[in-house]
Amino acid sequence: MSSTTLGVLSALPEELAHLADESGGRTEIAGIAFRQGVIAGRPAVFVECGVGKVNAGIATAYLLERFGCAGLMFCGVAGGLDPALGVGDVVVGTSNLQHDYGAEQEDGFLAFQPGVAPLPGVERRPGYRLAPPLVERLRAAAGGLALEPLPESVGVGARRPTLHFGGIVTGDSFINRDATRERLHREFGAQAVEMEGGAVAQVAHRLGDVPFVNVRCLSDLAGATSHLDFRAFLPIAARTASLVAHRLAPHI
Repeated sequence: MSSTTLGVLSALPEELAHLADESGGRTEIAGIAFRQGVIAGRPAVFVECGVGKVNAGIATAYLLERFGCAGLMFCGVAGGLDPALGVGDVVVGTSNLQHDYGAEQEDGFLAFQPGVAPLPGVERRPGYRLAPPLVERLRAAAGGLALEPLPESVGVGARRPTLHFGGIVTGDSFINRDATRERLHREFGAQAVEMEGGAVAQVAHRLGDVPFVNVRCLSDLAGATSHLDFRAFLPIAARTASLVAHRLAPHI
């Protein structure tokens, strides 16, 4: 178990509700509250960063520069891209990619690595991938973890959510369209889509290649009804993600 400080981010209060510990005090910087405490026995700083890549990037920079966090974890919800997954399933990101940074071309959109000039002839290689030893530690830590069955009130049938490791893509848009969901899954092979993780990964890489783990529970399936599903499933999905986060936190 690591004794270094872990930075824990969530975008929404519902996502942070099952995580935040303020036993070590509270510091406000630029209107953002940073709460110092403990998660799974490890010192941590918790922050509700707000929605979107810029908000996530700002909070991440403070966690690393002001609080000296040696690792980062985002815990929250996401939209499902992989048709094999369902509401309540959890994806731990083995890679994080910004799907909306790149070049609009006549034959479609071409994603680039953030910060690289999105021009012809430039090496683009989009995405930030977890180091294999870290992935192995996380898989071992998650072994045997059984997620709670979804309550019948959720309305998706009697199913027990499952845990997966795979790609997560990030963009500054809430995906509410079947065609877009299908395109993102087809082009990137990702399992989930959200609005912050890729920015956290970018800042973590830039400021010392700090390990970052993205834990997301599917609150919707990123399709035509995702705007309805998201609010209905948000509290349950946030709690499910937090169960996985507590298991993984000591190993990042």
